[in-house]
Amino acid sequence: MIARSNVNGVRQLRTAIIGGGRISEQHLGALTKRPDVEVVGVCDLSPAMARFTAQRYGVRRWFTDHRAMLEEAEPDVVHVLTPAATHDRIARVCMEHNAHVIVEKPVAISLGEFDALWDLSLAQGVHLTEDQNYRFNEPVQRLRRLVKDGRLGSIEEVEIRLTLNLRAGGRYADANLPHPSHRLPAGVLHEFISHLSYLLLLFLDSATAQPQVVHARWRNRGGGSLFKYDEMDALVEVGPAVGRLRFASHQWPDEFALTVRGTDGVAQAELFHPACLVALPRRAGRTLTPLVNSVVGAGTMVRAGFGGAWRKVRNWTPYEGLARFVDLTYDALATGDKPPIGHDEMRSTVRLIDELLAVESRA
Repeated sequence: MIARSNVNGVRQLRTAIIGGGRISEQHLGALTKRPDVEVVGVCDLSPAMARFTAQRYGVRRWFTDHRAMLEEAEPDVVHVLTPAATHDRIARVCMEHNAHVIVEKPVAISLGEFDALWDLSLAQGVHLTEDQNYRFNEPVQRLRRLVKDGRLGSIEEVEIRLTLNLRAGGRYADANLPHPSHRLPAGVLHEFISHLSYLLLLFLDSATAQPQVVHARWRNRGGGSLFKYDEMDALVEVGPAVGRLRFASHQWPDEFALTVRGTDGVAQAELFHPACLVALPRRAGRTLTPLVNSVVGAGTMVRAGFGGAWRKVRNWTPYEGLARFVDLTYDALATGDKPPIGHDEMRSTVRLIDELLAVESRA
């Protein structure tokens, strides 16, 4: 790719943002730290939101029409940060304007929609990549290193639990102004099950394997017509390993827990309050190993507590992996390499979600 501007000897990629909501803060925060990126436009349907976001991050131009922004600002890269149902339509327009596209999850609502988007990216000669940000959080990276180094042995089970009390209030709970995601196939859960799916596939190393959904149960335990579902439990087999997924939007407190069990050990990570606990065979012998693991785990939790206080002081959030994702993606764009999230990672995630939603897999 050829960058169109040069500042102080640094060749810059021209970048634009579509969607000025909360997640744009994370993207813009990462982008404005890179000397090789010039943010040339911010677009949002709300003039107040577009103007505020642009002014906050020092972006000179703001728009309420993404087509006008593509024509006038001529970005090389566009971040599509709009509601999930609009991703396909807006990503298509961006790629037709020869821009690389970085899109928030889910990249597509169905496997067929993703395949069509990917074909368009190939035809246009541009990159399409999805923000699978939790892959790049430090606790997840640590678990990946343990698995790669063989510390846990052969992986037998991966369990992922995400609890967000969406029914308690906020943008998803307003019946007078329903969020657009309520109209998705899985309702608002469709926005979040991408996280569970790509993390499961990451640890089962199954980017190309066909998962078999043994059981998927969707419920609306809180009742009413606003939420299509507020809970999902699933059991997924990939080769010899088993994955267990759970999402609940009616419980408290919020948690995002990931557990990887192998033949030689167990590792657990919490992503909302970053910590990583590991239980491994110890030199103290079989009898004392549980005690040693408990002592080590207690030390880990104490350090995590102090670390949490320091993260609050520095305003670090569970989105810390998003900045790594952005950096790795722009490094790849600058060198012409493959982005960190490519075809196989995206397609396997969408395929698994399709399987979870299949009528025959519902109880």
